[in-house]
Amino acid sequence: MTTEMQEIAITEEKPLLPGQSDTVKDAEIAARILLDQGQEHCVETSHGVLHVTVHGAGNVRRPAILTFHDVGMDSKSCFSTLFKFEEMQEIVKNFTVVHVDAPGQEDGAAIYPAGYQYATMDQISDMLPAVLQYFNFRTIIGVGVGAGAYILSKFTLTNPEAVEGLVLINVDTNARGWMDWAAQKLSNLTSSLSDQILSHLFSQEEMSANTELIQTHRERISKAPNLINIELFWKSYQGRRDLNIERNNTFKCPVMLVVGDQAPYEEAAVSLYISQSVKKSNKQQQQQNHLSTETHRVILTARLFLST
Repeated sequence: MTTEMQEIAITEEKPLLPGQSDTVKDAEIAARILLDQGQEHCVETSHGVLHVTVHGAGNVRRPAILTFHDVGMDSKSCFSTLFKFEEMQEIVKNFTVVHVDAPGQEDGAAIYPAGYQYATMDQISDMLPAVLQYFNFRTIIGVGVGAGAYILSKFTLTNPEAVEGLVLINVDTNARGWMDWAAQKLSNLTSSLSDQILSHLFSQEEMSANTELIQTHRERISKAPNLINIELFWKSYQGRRDLNIERNNTFKCPVMLVVGDQAPYEEAAVSLYISQSVKKSNKQQQQQNHLSTETHRVILTARLFLST
């Protein structure tokens, strides 16, 4: 039996700040962005150092919003557009926002030497409690994309008391099957690393169209000074374990699933949605695969999710 994900249509009934003029709101948001460029930290963990950027000093009684990026990106390239939208600024203005970079993925990261043993997905997930302890966060709301969504899923299953909600974009909590493994081996022989990662970030339809967005990401990845580190993170994600999420082993917090139409993760997201037994769950299907192409719709859905 086929299960189809239904698209959620969200309309804004009233402004978040009634009575304020658009000019005043724009000025306040611009000032916040200008003043809060983020504080960078290096957090020591049991599996190495994590680069973390913190924005804002929200209500300490609220959970922090912790993000984790996808392969081929860092926290800036993955989330900067999303968090600069006016609607998103209104959502997060009372939260502390924490952007975590996977080991060696941040801008200016040192290049790992040949033969370096990169952390597994499980080990990267196990590094996150040190981040919460470092900043004295009791709980978080996790926002992850692709590999970052997998890492946050693993962290949540291991530390359910630390997570109040999850926004998972293009998540696949399953290990690769034999067919996927064989296809990847063939791709390694015939495709560049940048094209392998692009086929993970975008749908085949978008890849065929070779839009300006695709070209920009291809150039950014292929010319990245830390390309060796990016490849290590990519291989780590390819070797991920199956999280075995089912009704008796699932998330205890509300979960919002977002997946691109015709994306490689659509079937995995549907399967994950069906397996959920949480009291609150939400799903949204986008017309495009990549986060940056449908940012506004994702924000509106996230706003509804965070307000419940």
